[in-house]
Amino acid sequence: MPTFSHDGLDFAYLDEGEGEPIVLIHGFASTKEINWVGPGWVSTLTRAGRRVVAMDNRGHGASVKLYDQDAYDPRIMAGDVLALMSHLGLPRFDVMGYSMGGRIGACLALAAPERVRALILGGIGIHLVEGAGLPVTVAEALLADSLDDVTDPTGRTFRAFAEQTRSDRRALAACIYGSRRTLTREEVGRIAVPTLIAIGTRDAVSGAARPLAALIPGAEVVDIPDRDHMLAVGDKVFKQAALEFLARHP
Repeated sequence: MPTFSHDGLDFAYLDEGEGEPIVLIHGFASTKEINWVGPGWVSTLTRAGRRVVAMDNRGHGASVKLYDQDAYDPRIMAGDVLALMSHLGLPRFDVMGYSMGGRIGACLALAAPERVRALILGGIGIHLVEGAGLPVTVAEALLADSLDDVTDPTGRTFRAFAEQTRSDRRALAACIYGSRRTLTREEVGRIAVPTLIAIGTRDAVSGAARPLAALIPGAEVVDIPDRDHMLAVGDKVFKQAALEFLARHP
C-alpha cells in the first residue's frame, strides 16, 4: 500500500486506473476500502476510464492517528487531500466525498477552486450548513468501556462499526469533536464548481439535499431510492448518476 508524508504525518492511499483523475474522500469511521473499494466505486470508475485516488483520512484506516481534536478540522483534512494530489502531480481533478468526506470535499472546493473540476457530495445535505456533524454522543459511545454501556442508538451503531473495523476509537472520538464545523450559507454560495448532491430517501443523518442545492449555484440533486445513510453509498442509482454527472462536466 503506497504512503506519502504531509506535515510530518504519514497517510495511506490507493491510486488505480488511467484517465481523468477523481479523488474519493471517505466518511467518518470508514476507510478507502470500506467506503470505496468494497461498494464497487473504484472498479466502476476505473472501468469508466477514470484514474481513481483515495486516501485514508487522518485518524482512520492505515493513516496517522492523532488525539488532538483540533487536528481534525475539515479544512485541515482538505489540506491533506490537496497535498496528496500535489504529491501525485495532479493539478486538476474531480472530487467525491461521502458524509464527513463531503464536508471535507466542500472545504476543498472552497480552498482550491482552480484545482477542483467538479464536486459530488454524497450523504451530506443541509446539515453541511445547519448541522455540525455527528452528535457528540457518538464520541461518548466510542470512549465507553464497552458496547453494552452504550444506550444511544446512533452511538451504538458507530461503536459497533468501529469495533468491526478495528478502528482506533480514541482517534475517532477526537475526530468527532474536531470535525464539528459547519459552513456558512455565504461560504457554500461561493462553491463555484459543478456540484451534484446525492442522498438516500431514508437517510436521517445527512439533512435534506434540496435546501443545500438551493444555496450552491447550479447544483444538481439525485435521490437514492429507499436507502439510508449507510446503504446509499454503494447504490447503483448513485453510481449511474455520478457517472452521468462527470460525463457532462469533462
